[in-house]
Amino acid sequence: MIPSQMLKGVLEGCVLKVVSQQETYGYQIVQELKNYGFIEIVEGTIYPLLLRLENKGFIISRLVDSDIGPKRKYYCITPVGAEILEEFEENWKELEEAVNALLNRGKGNECR
Repeated sequence: MIPSQMLKGVLEGCVLKVVSQQETYGYQIVQELKNYGFIEIVEGTIYPLLLRLENKGFIISRLVDSDIGPKRKYYCITPVGAEILEEFEENWKELEEAVNALLNRGKGNECR
């Protein structure tokens, strides 16, 4: 399980990545994240994040009629959101390299 504080720092970028791949809706985003190992993600976490991303202008939404219930809100990434996603990906690669370099150093001395 990924600790929630650690997850908060990367979830926005991960949601932008999912939305960048195809126009999609909240439940589908949750399922896609779960497919990649984000098991603890629930819709109650995603919808406020989607609203924040929309308010920042990173994504836009539109309502679409549904055959099985109320209208669904579909999201797609904006050009600004695509730039933010690109920055996130670059920053993530740098962070990943730094953390992996540190973790791969081997064990040190433990205090006794």
